[in-house]
This record gives sequence, C-alpha cells and structure tokens, in this order.
Amino acid sequence: MVTRFFTEVPVDIDRDTARLRAAEELSGEAYQAARPSWLSEAFNWVVEELLGFLETVDSAVPGGIFAVLLLVVVLIVVVVVIRLKSGPLATSAKSGRAVFAGQRKASGEHRKAAEEAASRGDFDDAVRERFRAVVRSLEERALLDEKSGRTADEAAIEAGRLLPDVAVPLRAGARLFDDVHYGGIPATEAGYRSLSALDESCRRARPVALVAG
Repeated sequence: MVTRFFTEVPVDIDRDTARLRAAEELSGEAYQAARPSWLSEAFNWVVEELLGFLETVDSAVPGGIFAVLLLVVVLIVVVVVIRLKSGPLATSAKSGRAVFAGQRKASGEHRKAAEEAASRGDFDDAVRERFRAVVRSLEERALLDEKSGRTADEAAIEAGRLLPDVAVPLRAGARLFDDVHYGGIPATEAGYRSLSALDESCRRARPVALVAG
C-alpha cells in the first residue's frame, strides 16, 4: 500500500505547474497574514528614497547635509522677513502705529492740547499732540489726504514731496513721534520745541506744485 502511494506521486514537475503550485501556496492565509501592509511598504519606500537623497546631497554639496539645512533655515528667515515687510503682518503693524487713534480734531485743538501739556511738564503728550497738529494742518490745507491708518513716516514722506524745504525736519519729527508714542522713550522739552518750530515752518511753507503753477 505504501509502495503504491509513493509510485503515484509525480517526481518531475514542469515549470508552469511549479509556478501554479507556488502561487497557490503563497495565496494561503498564513502567507497573506505575514505580508507587510501597503502603509508599511510605502513608509519603507519613502525612507529608502530619503536616505538615498541625503547620501547624494552629502557627496555632491560642499558641507554636506548641514549646508543644506542651513540654506533651508536661511530661506525660511527670508520668507518671514518678506511677510513682515509686505504681507498682512506688515499691514497690521502699520495700522497699529497710526498718527490718529480715534476721531480727528482740528489742528488748532491739537495745538492747544500740546501747549497745555507742555505747560504742566507733560512733554510726552505735548509731542504727540504737536505732531498731530502738524499732520492735521497739512490735511486741512489738502496737502495730505485724510487717510485713516497713516503712520508718522508715511505722513512725513508724502508731505515732504510737496514741501521739500521741510522734508528733513518732517522725517525727524515723525521719528520723534514714534519714539515717544510707540517706543516709550521719554520726551524732552527740546524735542517738543523742535516740533513747535516744525509746525510753524510747515504752516509758512508753500508747496512746490503751487510755486510751479
């Protein structure tokens, strides 16, 4: 009986039959359970590709991977700086440094408030109000548009184009306003007096457009 069983088992198996038998065997539950998941295969592929890329960079770029990482950090810093200068962050920062925080008053009211603050020794408030008197006076003369959110620097640059004789003092006055109002630097009597002189100079100055006409 045993002899008959072994004689019936084929010893030679052709190639197609062997391939079929192997496929049937590998499709069994035991082999399928042991096969890695698609996620594991994808992860392994990414890791292999990344390692290959790093090896290529390390051998091709002077300084290796550390130089590449440094370059990436520099690029990130550049992008952040550009966003701060020209993006929404810059717009937000500008709106927070406006000359007028609330409703505009007449230039004479700002001037009077400045003189009262100076008389009691509050030169911080005197500087704020005097520079606002300067800007408001320029708006009343239609040398500046009544634009909300305008910063001190913007007002000085725009007015300086029409009043070149006082362009430099206007920029200095804008810096003084920002230093005191937003920078927390204490104002001095001398600083306030310089703004008073600027106010008078701006009121006397004639715009170049009118002179040319």
